[in-house]
Amino acid sequence: MARRSLAQMLRQHHAIEHATVTLLSQRLPRVPLMARSDLQGFTLFGDADTHLVEEVAREALSRLQAGEHGLAVHPNCGTNLVTSGMLSGMAVMAVTSGRRRSWSARIPASLLAATLALIFAVPAGRWVQQNVTTSPHVQGLRIHGVTRLKGGPVARHRVAIG
Repeated sequence: MARRSLAQMLRQHHAIEHATVTLLSQRLPRVPLMARSDLQGFTLFGDADTHLVEEVAREALSRLQAGEHGLAVHPNCGTNLVTSGMLSGMAVMAVTSGRRRSWSARIPASLLAATLALIFAVPAGRWVQQNVTTSPHVQGLRIHGVTRLKGGPVARHRVAIG
C-alpha cells in the first residue's frame, strides 16, 4: 500500500468519522453526538455503547469502501461553520471597508452582505468538505479498535484507524 500523506490520513479519518456519526445518529436519534478526527483515527463524544460504536464504525468504513461517498459529508461539520464565518466576514468587510459612511448607513449593507454570504455558504461548505477536508477514498484502511475513554463530563470513545 502506498504511503499516505498526513493530510490524506486526516481527510480519510474525517470521512470515516462523518460516516460513523451519520449511521450512529440513525440508531440513536436522541443522543447528541460529536467527533474530532486526528492522525490516528477519531474521538467520538456522546453516550453510546462501546460495542455499538465499533459495529457502526466498521459498517461506516465498509460502506465508504463500497462507494457510498455521500457518507463522508456531514451537515453539522465544523467545516461548514468555518466556511460560513469566513464568507460572512469577508462579505461584510467588502461592503464596509474604505467607505466613509455612518454606522447607520453601513448596517443594512452589512446585514445584506452577511445574509447573502450565509446562503452561499451552505453549498460552499459542502464543496469544501468534499474537496478539501474529507476523502471517501479509504480502500485498504481498517478499524483497529474502539476504546471507551475514562473521565470527562461526556462519554468518549477512541476509534483507532490504520
